[in-house]
Amino acid sequence: MATSMPRRAMAFASGSRSLRALQSSGRTQTRVGARCSSSQARPTVLARPALCRARQQQARLLETSAAASHIGEETVPESADEPFTVHLHAEYFQSHLCEPPSLEVQVTKNQLVEMYSNMVKMRRMEMAADQLYKQKLIRGFCHLAIGQEAVSVGMESAIKPDDKVITAYRCHPFAVMRGGTVKGVIAELLGRQDGMSHGKGGSMHIFTKSFFGGNGIVGAQVPVGTGIAFAQQYMGQDKDHATFIMYGDGASNQGQVFESYNMAKLWNLPAVFVCENNLYGMGTSSARSSSNTKYFKRGDLIPGLQVNAMDILSVHRACKFAKEWTQSGKGPLLLEMITYRYGGHSMSDPGTTYRTREEIQHMRSSNDPISGLKARLLDWKAVTEDELKSIDKKARQEVEKAVEEAKKSPEPNLEKDMWTDVYVKGSSVPKLRGREREEWHHYSKDEISGPLDMSSLPLLQSDSQTDSLGRLPKDA
Repeated sequence: MATSMPRRAMAFASGSRSLRALQSSGRTQTRVGARCSSSQARPTVLARPALCRARQQQARLLETSAAASHIGEETVPESADEPFTVHLHAEYFQSHLCEPPSLEVQVTKNQLVEMYSNMVKMRRMEMAADQLYKQKLIRGFCHLAIGQEAVSVGMESAIKPDDKVITAYRCHPFAVMRGGTVKGVIAELLGRQDGMSHGKGGSMHIFTKSFFGGNGIVGAQVPVGTGIAFAQQYMGQDKDHATFIMYGDGASNQGQVFESYNMAKLWNLPAVFVCENNLYGMGTSSARSSSNTKYFKRGDLIPGLQVNAMDILSVHRACKFAKEWTQSGKGPLLLEMITYRYGGHSMSDPGTTYRTREEIQHMRSSNDPISGLKARLLDWKAVTEDELKSIDKKARQEVEKAVEEAKKSPEPNLEKDMWTDVYVKGSSVPKLRGREREEWHHYSKDEISGPLDMSSLPLLQSDSQTDSLGRLPKDA
């Protein structure tokens, strides 16, 4: 065990405290702490006041902080597949009506490298989408998850492919992690046939077998997710699988969210409600819209857990805990993931009218989930600098290739594809009025010119004059 805390470890410990301070106040709080650009591999030494505070707490942090590299080289296995134990910071979890999970996390070098690689790839993908939008190749709504990568990647590392996930917007990383591809997401954003919804869903309507979307209506996915959890229970799958129902701090005030809490607890459903609290809704802080910003305590009788979601291992541990909770028959659980988005609410929002640039830069430099995991990998000698550079390069090349392939994908054929994917395959009705072009009805010029006689309009005439598709005889 190392006898002193590396400077990088102190920087990330300080960063987690500043995140909690910002979350609890609802406004910008500038703290003296680590400063580095997003491109730097290692945060610099803390300024003197923060360094003194860190030294005073050094003994405690060495025992409890996952950021503190107390796992010496001699205790990290040589084998990339051999698990070892990481001790999380005691303040990374706060619980309500339940005991918090263990602070010990079992991981392997390969798992850590995979987490890092996936987070880098997700950020590259979202950055590519940002550029394509600015080039006006992506139009309409587009919400990016830059800064929140630890939530989707950390969750996926803890659950199984047959578990279900549903969310609102900012869903692109979840779609990829749940079985999609970068090309499929980018092509969908571009409105191309190779998109995950064949170019007809856009940013908020992307699906896989175990991912029920992206949804565009704030909070509407929560009762749907509760229904999915009910289906798991009804079909006897609740002992093996769970449904993770994602929503934001803005949606937490929706009445349907509380109705879903009630049904999930009443019926003891395998539902994990996950509030991604990135501290801001659409143009306002959570403190200005919610009388109680402790979202993990708002589930009434449902136990809750608040998680530092800028730390991927904390997300991983919390999601495993939630899955074990539902599998044991204890019913639903509420997770509040404290995270931060670097960009605006959507592409039309600069994100700096209701918060300062200094706040954003501070969060980038002291709490970034990718930089945090990178520092640990190096401190624990799990990888080398060259190996990390290779991972970064591979992610960049993969995303660039996916973007170029997505651009080459054709646009949907309006005549051919307009009516496909309306129904689940095999369940479409044999006849549907208006589905074929020749079945469309338009009023003639004579029908709409002059004084309007409503009784003479075809749609108001007796049903006996129409055929099975509701069409009038040709001589009518």
